[in-house]
Amino acid sequence: MVKNPALKLAFFAPRYWLTWLGVCFMYVISWLPQSTQFLLGKGLGRLVHRFLKKRRHIAEVNVKLCFPNLSAAQQAAMVRTNMENTGLATLETGMAWWWPQWRINRVIGSISGIEHIEAVQHSGKGVLLLVPHMLHLEMLGRILGVKQQGVGFYRPHNNALMEFFMTKGRLRSNEFLIGKRDVKGLLQALKNKKLCYYLPDQDYGRNRCEFAPFFKVADAANTTGTLLFASSKHCETLSLSGTRDAKGKYHLTILPALEHFPSDNANDDIIRVNTRMEEAIMHAPEQYMWLHRRFKTRADKDAPSYY
Repeated sequence: MVKNPALKLAFFAPRYWLTWLGVCFMYVISWLPQSTQFLLGKGLGRLVHRFLKKRRHIAEVNVKLCFPNLSAAQQAAMVRTNMENTGLATLETGMAWWWPQWRINRVIGSISGIEHIEAVQHSGKGVLLLVPHMLHLEMLGRILGVKQQGVGFYRPHNNALMEFFMTKGRLRSNEFLIGKRDVKGLLQALKNKKLCYYLPDQDYGRNRCEFAPFFKVADAANTTGTLLFASSKHCETLSLSGTRDAKGKYHLTILPALEHFPSDNANDDIIRVNTRMEEAIMHAPEQYMWLHRRFKTRADKDAPSYY
């Protein structure tokens, strides 16, 4: 459990100087007007599209697999826009970590469905909130924290100084954070009626996975960790949808709890989870993290890689 990360003297050693430079640059940029940051972010995204060919290729493959009904030109346009949103996400992280509350309030477009969270907690249970990997995820968490602070289930950063800034920033909207290996910690938080974030939509490998459809890929690998936590008698499973509109305002919708979930059929349960994730993504598919190798684990071990 992470509640109050400490700034250590060791962070001022030469090995962290480049990290300090990058963080200070992000911090200064975060105080610019939002419109200026969006222009810079889109420009950064265009550089990603042009020069980070490996990442662009991953996004191209994912979009092609998930949206085969789109023409080649439409797929290419989505990837370009997605790269721009990737650049924006870098600056949105600074906004989420360092903006004062009055600036956050100005970009809240709408928050609906909070009553679903409150109803579950009033019944004496915690909330397992399923969230897709939207590129502006840091901002969504900060904004939802205006209504209720949550518990982040996260992967610690390999760079100790970045871990300090990341946890410090995320604790602006979270009561505390739990490392991804602390299964008991998350189960205890659910037992204590906390709002706990969980992101079930990436490919975490063959261990503890179930193959089920995700968009048009019939046998995508999906973590069964979702079902492990959802099976706790101390929680209900809800989901979050979030988008950013053309004016830079964010819209969050919490959907009601999945009924009779989980069941005794893991594959059916994963399909229900993926359906919730797909519906959330389709509100703004260009704002989803398509740079992740979502389909790296093939059901057939001998099948060639998509990437």
